[in-house]
Amino acid sequence: MNAITPASARPDARLLTRYDGRAPRYTSYPTALSFSPQVDETLYRSWLSELDPATALSLYIHVPFCQRLCWYCGCNTRVVRKRDLISSYNQLVIDELGLLQAALPDKMGVGQIHLGGGTPNMLSRDDMTNLFGAIRQVFKVAPEAEIAAELDPASLTRDWVRAAAYHGLSRASLGVQDLTPEVQKAVNRIEAFSVVEQAASWLREAGIRSLNLDLMYGLPNQTTDGMLATLAQVISLRPERLALFGYAHVPWARPHQKLIPTERLPGAAERLDQSEAAADWLASEGYVRIGLDHFAREDDSLAIAARAGKLHRNFQGYTTDPHEVLLGVGASSIGRLPQGFAQNIAGEAQWRAAVAAGRLPITRGVQLTDDDRFRGDIIERLMCDLKVDLAAVCADHGRSLGELEPALEAIRALVADGVVEVDGALIAVTDPGRPFLRSVCQLFDVRSNDPGAHSRVV
Repeated sequence: MNAITPASARPDARLLTRYDGRAPRYTSYPTALSFSPQVDETLYRSWLSELDPATALSLYIHVPFCQRLCWYCGCNTRVVRKRDLISSYNQLVIDELGLLQAALPDKMGVGQIHLGGGTPNMLSRDDMTNLFGAIRQVFKVAPEAEIAAELDPASLTRDWVRAAAYHGLSRASLGVQDLTPEVQKAVNRIEAFSVVEQAASWLREAGIRSLNLDLMYGLPNQTTDGMLATLAQVISLRPERLALFGYAHVPWARPHQKLIPTERLPGAAERLDQSEAAADWLASEGYVRIGLDHFAREDDSLAIAARAGKLHRNFQGYTTDPHEVLLGVGASSIGRLPQGFAQNIAGEAQWRAAVAAGRLPITRGVQLTDDDRFRGDIIERLMCDLKVDLAAVCADHGRSLGELEPALEAIRALVADGVVEVDGALIAVTDPGRPFLRSVCQLFDVRSNDPGAHSRVV
């Protein structure tokens, strides 16, 4: 049993009533709900100064702008059409890079750069030239560094793609979600397949070697047949990867989601059917299922990392990124260091003011304890591999299995339902149990005490 076993066994719908609660997505442990103002600029500066100058790192840059507001969106973004607002933000990102340069012990190497959003292709070509010039001035960017960007096909241009490729773009992710007109209208994202096809063609033409497509299930008016029809279209583009995320309806956190009528949302059983039918269909097309919601060709680096047990998970989802240090730049971005997590101010105006005043714009985070690292390793291996050798993790951290007894007791109850299998200290999530993976991970989480703040598991 591993992270890329093609889906064959469909979960029993009766398990929904037991395990479809609310749980974190576990893109980190502790999750962002544990972040507090105790991690501030002063502490963050000390963490940066303690880094080994020889350590290579990853860089995440957040671009919080979009040309349109998609009602399902859970990201930190806003609609902006004034070019000067975007360029002035980009300049402050460059200024923040300069503040990091002054705080770091030396010019450090960078192995991965990820532009997220929002819509990074809202940056102009001049913005990109200035941004990548600053990145290379502050860091030693490895010649083989992976540079990735999340892109909106509707606002992408051929010239933008060519410029990004010139600066080293090697992997791109196109947002698709669903191609059914009734679904697109319900979420305010009208996009013909021809638009996605053209964007993919420009990326291939420019030499982008890895293409990912983002899809969603659980959207309003969405059906299993409609989702499969979408898949049949996008597979013609031969993407190396696909991500199939479950729509998280959290209107208390994202007020614009209130524009989506709840009566049009699929129920839990329908969501489960959409997810599993899509996984089965993708397996029949030669894609391997990775972790909870990703798919890749067998020769893709994500699938190779999964087979080798070297898959990781961060705020961008499943990744091959091996770096222990991730620096976040831009409003709301989150960084990960050996000492803990640190998040920038989410409000764009407040972030701008902090950077303009010469302050690293850290507003909150969490300092890792030994127990956090211990449980974080367990949760990451479950999320990535769908199995974990608890004895091995305990040995790595100098802990005993007895400390996990409350979780193990709860795990035993899942065995009878076929959600997990237990062989000594080896815990493995079954194929039918895969949709409830987050619920299994939650058993090892001693920090998440507000389940109502999270999205549903399925």
